Amino acid sequence: MVQLPVWYTTPMTQVVLVGITCFATVGMFSAVSNLGAGGLSNIALSDTSNGVLYGCFAVTGLVSGGISNLLGPRLTLFIGTLGYALYVGSLWCYQTQGTGWFVIFAGALLGVSAALLWSAQGAIMMSYPLEKDKGKAFAVFWAIFQFGSFIGSIIALAINIRSGGLTAVSTSTYIAFLVIIFVGVASSFLILPPNRVIRSDGTIVKLEAASKPHEEVVGMARLFKDWRLLALAPMFFASNYFYAYQGAVNTARFDGPTRALNAALEGAGAIVGALVIGYCVLDLKWFHRRTRGYLGLAVVTVLTIIVWAVGLSWQVTFTREDVTAGRANRINYHDSNYKGKGALYFFYYFADACYQALAYWIMSALTNDPFKLARYAGLYKALQSAGSAGSFGMDAVATPFLNEHLASWLMLLASFPLALVVLHTVKETNYNDEHMDYVDDLKREAAELGHAPGPAPAAAAAAEESSIEKASVDNGPGDVKA
Repeated sequence: MVQLPVWYTTPMTQVVLVGITCFATVGMFSAVSNLGAGGLSNIALSDTSNGVLYGCFAVTGLVSGGISNLLGPRLTLFIGTLGYALYVGSLWCYQTQGTGWFVIFAGALLGVSAALLWSAQGAIMMSYPLEKDKGKAFAVFWAIFQFGSFIGSIIALAINIRSGGLTAVSTSTYIAFLVIIFVGVASSFLILPPNRVIRSDGTIVKLEAASKPHEEVVGMARLFKDWRLLALAPMFFASNYFYAYQGAVNTARFDGPTRALNAALEGAGAIVGALVIGYCVLDLKWFHRRTRGYLGLAVVTVLTIIVWAVGLSWQVTFTREDVTAGRANRINYHDSNYKGKGALYFFYYFADACYQALAYWIMSALTNDPFKLARYAGLYKALQSAGSAGSFGMDAVATPFLNEHLASWLMLLASFPLALVVLHTVKETNYNDEHMDYVDDLKREAAELGHAPGPAPAAAAAAEESSIEKASVDNGPGDVKA
């Protein structure tokens, strides 16, 4: 077994690495999507492809957690990244060749691959860190991931300004995105399985690197019997529902460069929101864990009320018919009436990051088991994508913007009481209820068994390597013998 540096086997390093993978893949996809209509000038095609994408995402998400547990996080992430390259490539192909069918086909494949990626990502982010660090782990991951969207949007802004602000995204934008995405595809091979990751308290995340098929069948059956996850279903469903509405308004009311600027502000808002909620609310060491959850729910509720109320005050000033009839011209960031619109998009995604953080934090407070959390993440993404599919379908039939706004807002508000009920069941720690494997114990077992076959000696070998590496760092190379 290859010896790994001790810093490389730590949970936060793995969270950073999966953040980099998503930075370069999902982040670039988000940047294109946030340009409005997925970077396309054909809103109907964009809505159709997104509807297919999220429909396939929802179906695959129901089983993606089990698939991730069987394949392991590294291979699952690699497969998951490929769909993003294909989808952005299909947008480029449509831009040059007009192949609308390819965009829809690529959307379907992306739905399948994205479910795999997010199940593996969720398991890593929620299970690898210690309980006291799970809010910070989300903050670090989300900030890195959204930085991809932010950088991609800056690239798009610069290129579109140079091209004269055309409605459709330029070809050079797609080329820049694809180069970054392929870097992200390669980075997925840096991820370690749970049996190679050692927390700062000396525990190994999981002895087994992967699960078994019959265990996944039983695990999925138990998943749908857990009333807490059923109570969180409205929160999962609502968590991405509003993306279709915000993207449609971005397309309808702003020109190309301003859409890119709004996307950059969205990325910045998401980064700041994740860092604030993760470090300053959910992981505050002065409060008990359940109290931190209550505080996080209060913050998210207040943000949702204020930000969406401001959005409503603007939405009532125009309708979809005004845009279609040309009575509402596209806004440029130089225009006087752009004032405040950029701030609204910033806080839309500030609040979104806080909402996503709370959902992940609640799930991670229910268990520390990476296999269970992979299934939780899959269910979360399945319901989230079902909501997205519905919202894009709603937008595709030209539903009034006001109706879309109110539907999105009311779904968010309706999810909070049920989230409160689940938070009431959160324990101060799950360590007392779940078996924890310590490095020192595994090393002793391995010595007693004479390195007999099985997962314990394999984990002990990894632990031995990490402990040797740590000793060499702490004491100097001369203090450790080969």
